[in-house]
Amino acid sequence: MKSLLLKGSVLLMLALAVLLLPLGATSGQAQSKTLTFGLSLSTLNNPFFVSVQQGAQAEADTLGIKLIVTDAQNSLSKQTADIQDLVQKKVDALLINATDSAGVAAVIKNSANAAGIPVFAIDRAIDTSTGAKVVGQIASDNIFGGKLQADFLNQALKGQGNVVELEGIPGSSAAIDRKKGFEDELAAVAPGIKIIADQEASFDQAKGLAVMQNILQANPNKIDAVVAANDSMALGALKAIQQAGAKRPDGGRIIIIGFDAIADAKAAIKAGNMDATIEQQPSLMGQLGVDAGRLAVTDPLFFSKLPSGQFFPVPVKTVTAADL
Repeated sequence: MKSLLLKGSVLLMLALAVLLLPLGATSGQAQSKTLTFGLSLSTLNNPFFVSVQQGAQAEADTLGIKLIVTDAQNSLSKQTADIQDLVQKKVDALLINATDSAGVAAVIKNSANAAGIPVFAIDRAIDTSTGAKVVGQIASDNIFGGKLQADFLNQALKGQGNVVELEGIPGSSAAIDRKKGFEDELAAVAPGIKIIADQEASFDQAKGLAVMQNILQANPNKIDAVVAANDSMALGALKAIQQAGAKRPDGGRIIIIGFDAIADAKAAIKAGNMDATIEQQPSLMGQLGVDAGRLAVTDPLFFSKLPSGQFFPVPVKTVTAADL
């Protein structure tokens, strides 16, 4: 797995070397006007996506680009309307963090692609099987992050135990990839660890709390660990466990592993209430999205030399109390 991380890091460095070229270094169209980009986010009710916005805004300010940010509030219909509105405003590039990887493809194909606006996927992939065209994807290697969760769990439980899995929003590539990475690696390295409950909690803390309360009632004194596809759900699960006073079958504290490394999760890990999280770099994703959009406008030939939907991976790592 180290080779996978190294490969991702090398690809990222290659992307950075090109994407962070000064404006004057591009060989195509000169920037003769103020560019306007659209950033369509799945939600701003999550610290992770606030960081994406902040990274994008800081880079847009540095490059003199006007950035229009929209919040889909985790609604595909609202995101569809948001994207249509951005297209009507004739933005020069679109950066899209999809609420639904397949669902958003139609508006991209019929609206953004039809208008000739370059589209970049941020954090979550966009399904191009319908013919929707995406220039590139800038995201964490979520499959690798899921594998890191499984590896940590294997070490923590010494290969034996019962785990609860909390999934993200159905249809989102992050939820799909993290689940795949976790389950594939768990089956490979720790067949003695069994997933006794697997439910969707929509990347939401309140739903994570409610779902975990039900799982605890259905599985009294049977749960050794909880693995959540993001920290918000992990924190919700933590609250449910604390409220119920639930323990592992051996009387120990239930192990909790999240994903995103938000501040509240790090605080919980430092306090000894959570065990690990997978750290992403959301601010860098936003920054690279703006850089990629600028390059697509000023030097469109560059991306034409790369495969459609080129993946630019942003490295992830496991964070434990020892790192804080």
